[in-house]
Amino acid sequence: MGRLLLNRLGGLLTTLLLSSVVIFGSLYLAPGSPENVLFGSRAPSAAARAAVRHQLHLDQPLPVRYWDWLTGVLRGDLGNSMVTGQSVADRVGTGLGTTLLLVAVSMVLVVLLGLGVGTVAALRPGRVDAAASAATSLSVTVPPFVASTVLIEVFAVKLGWFPSSGVQPGLAGHLHALLLPAFALALASCGFLAQVTRNALREQLAKEHVQTALVRGLPRRVVLRDHVFRNALPPIITAAGLVTAGLFASTLVVESAFAVPGIGRLTIQSVAQKDFPVVQAVALLLVAAFVVCNAVSDLVQALVDPRLRTVGRTS
Repeated sequence: MGRLLLNRLGGLLTTLLLSSVVIFGSLYLAPGSPENVLFGSRAPSAAARAAVRHQLHLDQPLPVRYWDWLTGVLRGDLGNSMVTGQSVADRVGTGLGTTLLLVAVSMVLVVLLGLGVGTVAALRPGRVDAAASAATSLSVTVPPFVASTVLIEVFAVKLGWFPSSGVQPGLAGHLHALLLPAFALALASCGFLAQVTRNALREQLAKEHVQTALVRGLPRRVVLRDHVFRNALPPIITAAGLVTAGLFASTLVVESAFAVPGIGRLTIQSVAQKDFPVVQAVALLLVAAFVVCNAVSDLVQALVDPRLRTVGRTS
């Protein structure tokens, strides 16, 4: 288990390092320049433009700028915003808690609805299974921005049950305001996890040892608990890890639709303003979230299925 943990940690660090190169290089090689955003419609003199570029270190070679940025990140210094001059850590930290709460609420909905619908569909073949399969097939095709628009129109505008934008003070206010965007964020993932759960349980139910246990008269709940659900957990855990990682990326769309002050909305604003340090920090956080979610799912699978630990030692 310790070796598996070290392997995942090494993979996490390698992925983050390679991602930092891609993120930094792609932003600075993109068309346009951040000083144009600062000057706006004004036409600066050559001396003023050169002074701003020097202040933002844009006159240095790209490898030098990357090294300065990377060493700063390793020290915990993410730099300052090119637009506001505020510390990037402060700007990102302001919305990070809201985004984490949004993803947490969404994941609770995904687990409850996805596992619930998938389990019912697997155990109740026939009309129930057909209805559940149709519902999940439809949900996975609905993009987050479409779900956001429909939910705002129905539950915020017409029914008035939830606010259409922003968050309210206090934990209860945050949860109430985030429930609608959380459902928009979770809708497609619920269908995906339900399908994975259904297929995994159906595969285990068709196993010969499961059918033999049922024929011999073992209680159905015991067979389901010890032979079906436990053996079906690895693919479900993998799917849950992928879903959690995907939720972080989808916050860019949902937070913009609901005007939620999280890092997703901050990213969209920073891209439009070419505020490179903020975009780099958020992009690196999203990559880290994706890799960490997958690493955690691998470790949980190893705890559930001891055979995976043996595979890790062998590899």
